[in-house]
Amino acid sequence: MVMLRPADRDALKRTGLPFKVSFANGFNMVQIAEYPTGPGFVPNKVTILLRLPPGFPDVAPDMFWVDPPVRLASGAAIAGTHYMETHLDRQWQRWSRHVIANWRPGIDNLSTYLAYVRRCFDQETRGRR
Repeated sequence: MVMLRPADRDALKRTGLPFKVSFANGFNMVQIAEYPTGPGFVPNKVTILLRLPPGFPDVAPDMFWVDPPVRLASGAAIAGTHYMETHLDRQWQRWSRHVIANWRPGIDNLSTYLAYVRRCFDQETRGRR
């Protein structure tokens, strides 16, 4: 059963990007298409997959996934992105990033998680261009 709070749906709409929400294996699965990876990445746009656990946003999400796989234009490796996983009958590059220790139940939500995902991309190219 797909259950997103109205505030979380609004956060998705504010991205201005196409998105799809479904339910699989106990998780709300949020796919955001045409997500810009930013300068220094190949490709420059991907689909992001967020697996929101039961109890979200009081329970933190863990990791995010992208398709197609992303690499740095410089050829440098991106730590924690070497595994591919299948979700929703599709292969995804796992970005092993863990926000759990910094998650603030009652404060954090989909909007703050999307900001975290953006920071993950931005931090990979800082100082590498």
